[in-house]
Formats: sequence, structure tokens, C-alpha cells
Amino acid sequence: MRTTLTLDPDVAALLSQEMRRTGATLKPTVNQLLRRAFAGAPGLARKRFRYAARPLGLRPGFDPDRMNQLYDQLETESFLGQRRQEMQDKNGSRKRVPRKVASD
Repeated sequence: MRTTLTLDPDVAALLSQEMRRTGATLKPTVNQLLRRAFAGAPGLARKRFRYAARPLGLRPGFDPDRMNQLYDQLETESFLGQRRQEMQDKNGSRKRVPRKVASD
């Protein structure tokens, strides 16, 4: 079968290296590499990824579906704390700035 194939530069370089290593021409080199790839030659096949589900170990009453909300609250508190510190530093005083926490 005749076909035109456009190779990426890195693939073309690897193919040229393989041709120099084996002393073979383009056609046999490409055919051999494709046969190995399609046959799942050792070293080319990927090992199957396996995982085991485990309990999260969350405390009773903790809703894992609301973790994003918790993160948002913590991020907001951190941001506000930084702003309070900047305001205190800017004013040169240690005057207490009221802290407001969002609630559900």
C-alpha cells in the first residue's frame, strides 16, 4: 500500500536514528516499528493502572460535597486577614479592625 505520511520533527529524528542504528532503509524500519507497536511488544505496552477505593476517614457530620465551600471560606478569611494587616501597616496603628465571617 502506498501512502503519504507527514512526521513531526521529533518523530522523524527518532526514525532517522533507528535507521542509522539498524542500517535499514525507511520502509523496513517504519514497518518493523509499526508491527512492534501494534503487537504490543514488551516495553511498549503500558501497565494497567489499578487503584483501590478507601474510606476518607472523615469525621461524622462532615459533608465531603461541601469541601469547595469550605475552601472558599478559608480563602476569603485569608484574603481578608491579609487586607486587615495591610491596612494596619498602612495606618501605622494596631487598631482592631472588625472581623466579619460569612455564615450559611
